[in-house]
Amino acid sequence: KPLTAGEKKGLGRAGLAILGVVALWVFMTIGPGTPLLADGPGNEDAAWYVQAGPLFRSLVAAFLVLFLAAGWAYGSSAGTIKNHRDLVNMMAGGMKDMAYYLVLAFAAAHFVAMFGWSNLGLISAVHGAEAINNSGLPLPAVLGMIVLFSAALNLFVGSASAKWALLAPVLVPMLMLVGISPDGATAAYRVGDGATNIITPLMVYFPLILVFAQRWQKSFGLGSLTAMMIPYSIWMLISGVILMMIWLFLGFDLGPGAPAQIPVPGSAG
Repeated sequence: KPLTAGEKKGLGRAGLAILGVVALWVFMTIGPGTPLLADGPGNEDAAWYVQAGPLFRSLVAAFLVLFLAAGWAYGSSAGTIKNHRDLVNMMAGGMKDMAYYLVLAFAAAHFVAMFGWSNLGLISAVHGAEAINNSGLPLPAVLGMIVLFSAALNLFVGSASAKWALLAPVLVPMLMLVGISPDGATAAYRVGDGATNIITPLMVYFPLILVFAQRWQKSFGLGSLTAMMIPYSIWMLISGVILMMIWLFLGFDLGPGAPAQIPVPGSAG
């Protein structure tokens, strides 16, 4: 249906609010001495992404202010937000969907802290790195195995953050000891995790996908979706591994200042 006059006015004000927030962050970034540009003494010759470090660290706050300003501007014009209490209630309602993640993060934080306190992660990392060195496997093969392990684990543990909370305390230091950076370990994990997301019933959006599919085919069920998506999942996994091998062979960084390989810090033994 067509937009009401209030909704059209709200969209215009939301656009102005977005432009205002963007202009504010640009103002705080451009020019010497601005708060979001680290161009002071000692950083004159630093790379651009080093100088822009404060800007990158402020992006979470920037997006918070951006969406808050745009939403408030639209809601106040469209009539859906009449006062600050309505805004607070809407924000509280949005946080209800985050409740399961907050509970998971609470448990994962305790697990990681206890893992670090007991030094089990360090011990496992050292022994794992020693086993990799003794096996003589090249680094691309090691990353390929990490991809396959992540893809298989995703079939049993659906949450990406939960899997990473379990794997990272051992996986990251272990691979660092054999010359693979934390960025490389994370990339290998995400390649495997992303490839099998669509075929694991434990994925949080799996029921939603089924509901949308059943709008057009009532008999479409769990087995139908899995059988249809398995070929895509396999080819995503194969192409992801090949792309990672090519990336490593060419020596490209995974991002600004994020190499896939690092110098080996010392013997794993």
